[in-house]
Amino acid sequence: MTKPRLPGLLRSASLAALAAVLLAGTPDAGAAAQTAGADSISEIRIGLLSQTPEPPPSVANPDEPAADDGLAGATLAIADNNTTGKFLKQAFLLDSVEVPPDGDAAAALRELAGRGDRFVIVDAPGTTVEALSKLPEARNLLLLNANAPDDALRGGACAANLVHVAPSRAMLADALGQYLVKKRWPRWFLVTGRRPEDKLYADAIRRTAKRFGAQIVAEKEWTADSDVNRTAESEIPVFTQAKAYDVLIVADEVGEFGDYLSYRTADPRPVAGTQGLVPTVWHRTHEQWGAAQLQSRFKAAAKRPMTARDHNDWTAVRVVGEAAARTRSADPDRLIAFIQSPDFTMSAFRGAPLSLRPWDGQLRQPVLLAADRSVVSVSPQEGFLHPRTELDSLGYDQPETLCKTRGKTTP
Repeated sequence: MTKPRLPGLLRSASLAALAAVLLAGTPDAGAAAQTAGADSISEIRIGLLSQTPEPPPSVANPDEPAADDGLAGATLAIADNNTTGKFLKQAFLLDSVEVPPDGDAAAALRELAGRGDRFVIVDAPGTTVEALSKLPEARNLLLLNANAPDDALRGGACAANLVHVAPSRAMLADALGQYLVKKRWPRWFLVTGRRPEDKLYADAIRRTAKRFGAQIVAEKEWTADSDVNRTAESEIPVFTQAKAYDVLIVADEVGEFGDYLSYRTADPRPVAGTQGLVPTVWHRTHEQWGAAQLQSRFKAAAKRPMTARDHNDWTAVRVVGEAAARTRSADPDRLIAFIQSPDFTMSAFRGAPLSLRPWDGQLRQPVLLAADRSVVSVSPQEGFLHPRTELDSLGYDQPETLCKTRGKTTP
């Protein structure tokens, strides 16, 4: 069911109240509240434009996403920004607009720009992200793509006003492929769903196999129209009969059938990809590099674990906060220039600092490899070297980029 869209002022007011609750648990919250109204405080407004597509009728999700999935991460990050910002006389405000699946995202962006938001987090499908980046109203904005993994947005459809917080499909596939090759599981059986995004994920897996010397020994497309929940035990063993392989890699981004493959394949083999062992930015069991502290704060505020979508939205808000803290400025033009400079780095509790690739606007970042109840590994894997940084062994490197609208200077 589509979440109702709140009127802009009401949504902003509710976010301000939630941010106040979050800040109440931080040191010197009283002092922050007292100084918030001072004339010397510089306001930094960040917009959040969210659009969640309706799942296909054939997909039943037993884990219904929380109503504030993504928004809760952004709200916590506003509180984190304000914890540092109060010492620099900076106040961060979040304006959030929820766009229905068939709604007008362009009108929502214009609304946010009209409020003075020079930074807009776009938590929406790739087609929406691309369309918004081309609007005349977006020319002076910095759009932060929070969750669209489309490689085309970093390639032929790239834009100078677009920063990609979410890893691309190529980065996710490379993170998984490095681990499988390191484990000496180089023979892959690729099963692809029927939807366009599944084909794109499969393309990324094929690229990874070629890049790291793995071999896709068999490929099949899932086309069954029956209720897989009732027929999995009889259908999947027959469907998964294939040439000898080490790992079954599934490309099923909406979760139509991939969860039913484990333990039902004809041969006893692990499942990885969009289900099974999954490359992701975040997982509820991740605790290394200070992540336990972030998990704890988020759970206390949202009353639930942090999701990958929450973490991407949190990271997008923190990109702006980190730039403001490092430059000690609230000037949007100065912050945008710093974010896109070689000097920008920030922590995201994943073992290595994030920085921006100048050739496609992608944030370099480690990728977790997680099973249902544990983090198995983190990529890039040891031994996958790169002359600049091992993080650039994930995804499209500078010589491979198809982006023509951004600077190509190597940091």
